[in-house]
Amino acid sequence: MPTAGFRSRWRAWWRSRGVARDAPHAADWQAAFARVPMLTNWSAADRQRLQRMALAFLSDKALEPVADAAPDRAEMLALALQAALPVLNLGLDWYRGWHAVVLYPDDFRSRFDEVDQAGVVHQVEAWRSGESWSAGPLILSLAEVAAGGQGTGCNVVVHECAHKLDHLDGHSNGHPPLHAGMDGAAWTEAFAGAYRDLGRRTLRRLHTALDPYAAESPAEFFAVASEAFFDQPPSLKHGYPAVYRQLALFYRQDPAAHWSHHGP
Repeated sequence: MPTAGFRSRWRAWWRSRGVARDAPHAADWQAAFARVPMLTNWSAADRQRLQRMALAFLSDKALEPVADAAPDRAEMLALALQAALPVLNLGLDWYRGWHAVVLYPDDFRSRFDEVDQAGVVHQVEAWRSGESWSAGPLILSLAEVAAGGQGTGCNVVVHECAHKLDHLDGHSNGHPPLHAGMDGAAWTEAFAGAYRDLGRRTLRRLHTALDPYAAESPAEFFAVASEAFFDQPPSLKHGYPAVYRQLALFYRQDPAAHWSHHGP
């Protein structure tokens, strides 16, 4: 984990670009929104709310470029807009317990433990475009951040932020803490049924409403479904309507309402 002093230095780096200290100009936001076409049809009022949440995110989290990553102002604002989406109607406290976003220029090598069917733990290395630690930073590839928000259903920022929400109760199982009044049984029924269907369709190499990676685990299904919920809502709503309804209740949003018949 980066030290407090290290985080402070990067906050100073961020402030030196005038984002945390002074509100970005209209042209800055215009450039940022241009990088996230899925937000094209949002109303001016909703964009302003999202901008405020994005600034709160940047004030609360330290951006830590490594390995020669050099995001420009529009890239950082676009990243913050996407990170703000899941908590827009929940509040920034839902991102509690972590303080940094580590930024690589491209995919990065990650080392992690994997348990095989015999219970033996193996240390594995793999290329990643994003990673979320339960009590650590969010780690993102800037190249993948730039590729997200295009209305294709792929969004590494939303994906990894969804993992953070899933971790809030101490478990990464595709079942984040639900709001009072939400029906846990309805959530389980919707997600379990869709997860089984996706697994079957993936094995048979049939068309799937979600990226087949969602079949890896319930946790990945929740994260991938969250990507589609924000980045390509009509596809999720048509393919897995019960999952869409549960996510609409959880995120307290209806992204499909922003969507035109021709996409973002």
